[in-house]
Amino acid sequence: MAAAMAVSTTSTRFSDLKPALSEETLQVLNSQGFERTTPVQASAIPLFLSNKDVAVEAVTGSGKTLAFVLPIVEMLRKLEGSLKRHQVGAVIISPTRELAQQIYSVAVPFVETVKGLRASLLVGGTDVGADVRRLKEEGANVLIGTPGRLDDIMERASFLELKRLEVLVLDEADRLLDMGFQRQVTAILQRLPKQRRTGLFSATQTEAVEELARAGLRNPVRVEVKVTGSRQGAHGELKTPASLSIKYLVCEVEEKVPQLVDFLQTQARGHKCIVYFLTCACVDYWGTVLPRLPGLKKLPIVALHGRMKQSVREKALADFSAMPAGILFCTDVAARGLDIPGVDWIVQFDPPQDPSSFIHRVGRTARMGREGRAIVYLLPEEDTYAEFLRLRKVPLVELPKTAGLPSLTESLRTAATADRDILEKGTRAMVSFVRGYKEHQCKYIFRYKDLPLGRLAMAFGLLQLPRMPELQNGRGKYKFSTDGFVPAAVDSDSVRFKDAQREKQRQATLAKRVEERALRKGSEHERKEKQAGAVRDKMEKRTKKKRNAEQLAGDLEDLDKEYKLLKKLKKGKISEREYAQAMGDLEDVADSVAVEAESLPGDEGQSEGDGRGSRGSVHRQASTQVSRKGSKASHRSKNKQRRKLSS
Repeated sequence: MAAAMAVSTTSTRFSDLKPALSEETLQVLNSQGFERTTPVQASAIPLFLSNKDVAVEAVTGSGKTLAFVLPIVEMLRKLEGSLKRHQVGAVIISPTRELAQQIYSVAVPFVETVKGLRASLLVGGTDVGADVRRLKEEGANVLIGTPGRLDDIMERASFLELKRLEVLVLDEADRLLDMGFQRQVTAILQRLPKQRRTGLFSATQTEAVEELARAGLRNPVRVEVKVTGSRQGAHGELKTPASLSIKYLVCEVEEKVPQLVDFLQTQARGHKCIVYFLTCACVDYWGTVLPRLPGLKKLPIVALHGRMKQSVREKALADFSAMPAGILFCTDVAARGLDIPGVDWIVQFDPPQDPSSFIHRVGRTARMGREGRAIVYLLPEEDTYAEFLRLRKVPLVELPKTAGLPSLTESLRTAATADRDILEKGTRAMVSFVRGYKEHQCKYIFRYKDLPLGRLAMAFGLLQLPRMPELQNGRGKYKFSTDGFVPAAVDSDSVRFKDAQREKQRQATLAKRVEERALRKGSEHERKEKQAGAVRDKMEKRTKKKRNAEQLAGDLEDLDKEYKLLKKLKKGKISEREYAQAMGDLEDVADSVAVEAESLPGDEGQSEGDGRGSRGSVHRQASTQVSRKGSKASHRSKNKQRRKLSS
């Protein structure tokens, strides 16, 4: 049965821990200025070193990294027989590349104190084939990386031996699952030996984390670090350090950017500040356009988000970490785990989609007992978010907005008109913001359908409203209010890139589109002509068929009249002259009629035979008038008439 433990804030020296740490490890700790443990280190390290599985829940910024790095190194140091080049002794799984890089940086000095031990960083954004080749050539005993890359490496690198693995650590386990890595984590667990030590470290113990603990840990000791001075709620509620001051500012959507710029000019100057935006595209846009404003030109602003190339992300993080003062624009990629030194302010320009991320964001400041400050911007429609956080034991104090700030819409539009790069980034930013807003978990607070679309577009400095299927109905009209939006008197297609190469490429693309449009137009015209021709042919065939049918009907009608006249002539009801006149050919028909009439009297057999002969003669004469097109129907009709006469 799992044990539970709560620890006080009393610190313990690393040298006093039992089981004891090695001299080599203590020397590295002393060289880095670490003398005393944090609560999570004081509780987790001895348990790990005593061969216990641990499930640790600790407030963000509590020093969890050393709590598992030190036990890993000590356990591998004490192994009987050193690990060979391709034998893996430990695996550390992290949710993000930045956090994996940070863990790797912390671990390397300690790993190097063990002869022959080597650590390897394995994260996405780099060539996996190159990673496999490097591992084969250099080997690695401690693998530190993200779930996807570790799973891929274990699948490809069959030369790695996992049967001697001693320790598995899942760092930020709740976020691993929140980010959808459950399949990769499960695949990794299935490859590892069950006889191992496992550490699960998390800021929150969710149901998914509990399920993972049951699957991956054996009779774990559960450690919940309750730091004196922190604000704590009931089970499942958020926790914040007492040294953290959190404020919120309510303003209209068009006032948010001016309020942020004013804050950065007055409060962030000379301090280290992280500004959180909702999406990667928003970071791209605001990180491009805001530094061009006169009041912010001299402030060092760095952008960081998950869609950047790995090398760019690493450089951005390193640059900001090294700054004594500066501003980092980022997404939640920097909300958890990253230990960026000396952060004074956390600004949440956009509240997070997941309310639990709020506390992880503000946890980048007020770390290790330092004071920190945070602010979140809310629209009037979102002000109940402050009360929602208060109910979760996150105290907020309202900060009045700065009055009389000028609008920045024209400045943003001027920048967009001068460079198509800004125009396109602005459009992408707003589109991504609207789509991201729709995914807020607190939908009753962040009501998607209440977004003031027109004023929002003005706040982003857009020249025209973006075309978005989710914002428009089937007739192309917007389902949201576009009040407050005034289209710019600029043809957006005429805006050029400042970058000559990009503009050249754009012009080539436009020319290609014009050519393709012309080809499509020609093809469409040809298709329509072909279709019209087919319709004409069909109509002509139909008309011809109708004409033939009418001609056939007329021929049959004439034949029937001739037959009736002939019967009257045979019965003596009309004279030969009347018959000829009725036939309309008196001179030509008189002789033939006389001959036929003379043959009518006689015995029954002769009369019947002569009758058939006379009828056959007349019918042959009439049948020549029938159209050949309707010959089958004509023959059928004539045969029917002949059968009547013979009867």
